[in-house]
Amino acid sequence: MISPDKLFQIEGGQRRRKLALCFGALERDIAGTAEPGCIYDITTMPRAEYTKKLASILLTDPQISQDAKDEISALIKAEPFDERRLCNTARNHLLSVIGTLPAEWDLIIAPHNAPRDENGALLARNFYEGVQVFAEDIRSPFNLGSIFRSAEAFGAEKVLLSPFCTDPNHPRAIRSAMGCIESIPWERTSLDDLPDDLPVFALETGGTPIDDFVFPKKGIVILGSEELGCSPKALERATYGCVTIPMTGIKASLNVGVAFGVLMSMWMQKLRLGQCR
Repeated sequence: MISPDKLFQIEGGQRRRKLALCFGALERDIAGTAEPGCIYDITTMPRAEYTKKLASILLTDPQISQDAKDEISALIKAEPFDERRLCNTARNHLLSVIGTLPAEWDLIIAPHNAPRDENGALLARNFYEGVQVFAEDIRSPFNLGSIFRSAEAFGAEKVLLSPFCTDPNHPRAIRSAMGCIESIPWERTSLDDLPDDLPVFALETGGTPIDDFVFPKKGIVILGSEELGCSPKALERATYGCVTIPMTGIKASLNVGVAFGVLMSMWMQKLRLGQCR
């Protein structure tokens, strides 16, 4: 960390770059993801005071828009003070002026470990027994992590992965899953080895509109790959039918993780209302 007095002595683009680095380091420290040697270590002032001083320096920058300054000023004065939000807002306004757009891997996300009891054992989670998802050849770790996150959030019992699905332990999958990969059971299996005692249906275009689809009380939904959708073999295995999300846009296309979230929301709603069979 660099002292505010030294930052005042730096001008123009160099000051902006230093400030952006400082705000990023502060945010990682607040989020608990700071690298060794990058933890806040200025003993002359509390971290919150330091953050406010850096933000005040930013208010003197003529390249920062007035709207941005108003937002930063409001965050400095806010009670209770949201230190991390101020860091994030200031850093992104700086990056916009510098001309650098943040990439997905630049996002500073706090660790989301699965909750455990005092002995370190995973806490029991609530779920709908028999509600499962089969991910067929999902190649994107980010998409697979999103599927895990939605499956856990909406109460699926288990996630099933085809043999050629990407590894759920990939860093990008872990990042997008927000701790859910260790919270919900998962296993690799093939279409041929799906249990015979559960209805199997597919999320695919050309099926029954989701509002009209009668979801099973227990069952497995198949999600196809990002490029090709469900394979012919998967559609053949989906003997309970196909469900489709009606769309009105020109592209009429949803990311597979988003589409799964829409489906799970509807399925769980109908389960709660007793409208499944």
